[in-house]
Amino acid sequence: MTVDALTDVTGLRVGHATRRGEGWLTGTTVVLAPEGGAVAAVDVRGGGPGTKETDALDPRNLVQKVEAVVLTGGSAYGLDAASGVMAWLEERGRGVPVGTDPAHVVPVVPAACVFDLGRGGDFRARPDAATGRAAVEAAAASVPGAPVPQGCVGAGTGAAVGWLKGGVGSASTVLGSGITVGALVVANAAGSVLDPETGVLYGELFQGRVEYPPEPVHQAALRRRAETVPRNAPPPLNTTLAVVGTDADLTKAQAQKLAGTAHDGIARAVRPVHLLHDGDTVFTLATGERPLDAGGPFAFNDVLAAGADVVTRAIVRAVRAAGPVDGPGGVWPSYEELYGSR
Repeated sequence: MTVDALTDVTGLRVGHATRRGEGWLTGTTVVLAPEGGAVAAVDVRGGGPGTKETDALDPRNLVQKVEAVVLTGGSAYGLDAASGVMAWLEERGRGVPVGTDPAHVVPVVPAACVFDLGRGGDFRARPDAATGRAAVEAAAASVPGAPVPQGCVGAGTGAAVGWLKGGVGSASTVLGSGITVGALVVANAAGSVLDPETGVLYGELFQGRVEYPPEPVHQAALRRRAETVPRNAPPPLNTTLAVVGTDADLTKAQAQKLAGTAHDGIARAVRPVHLLHDGDTVFTLATGERPLDAGGPFAFNDVLAAGADVVTRAIVRAVRAAGPVDGPGGVWPSYEELYGSR
């Protein structure tokens, strides 16, 4: 039985650590690979990325597999969450061996952050190593194949998409070959996720299953926007992050290609994308359980196309699952609050 989420990729588990209230509106999300790691790659296209250990994922470099990927709030400060994940992995002897003693390992934990500083009211309330440890412990404690909590949780707690509330979303698909491709996204874009003329989510237009909001509903949403978005507000410093997972047996070069193609999924759901104040980053994790069809040189194309598709669907789910926020750090209505669940 599938749950239409990243955890449908056997061996991948997801954990969130969420901080809300008393100045907090942030958190961390960890994607935990099976013991022994997964082939990993990354593609960074935003003009203002905040990342850690991404150079290690270059196909030309030594590291082949990683044990976890960290997505976090807190901008560059929040990358400290990866330290907590590293410590947890080291305690279990999980990482790159660097000596004859099995305990001598260096966990390579790629990480990327979104900008949510001050959205809970306190600029200094941001994830740290303890937050990262809580998230990886939640992932480890989860049942394999468990549904992924979505919306304002983990790294999506303080996320915003334009003037709307953002969050975490996930989706998956099973190809005719039996290969599973899934995605987890933190939707926190400077661009818009909805068509300004109709109020329809761009990602749903791509999916081809659209019910247009009634005109009075759309006009009411536009009035709410005018009320909640201050004039002359500075441009949002935002980022969309994704982890695309698959049980296909991929090389690092193939995994990097999948990460790059998956960015098309962001471009279908967010306009514009990859701006100077975005840090759009996509990671790939491939567990290698299912071989590609050796007799079909283009079999990988189906995986590439699916990666972009599930990213688009995950963004739609993130926006639809997000709840509104009205607090000391600002006001972000939710899409469902304005337009309903149609």
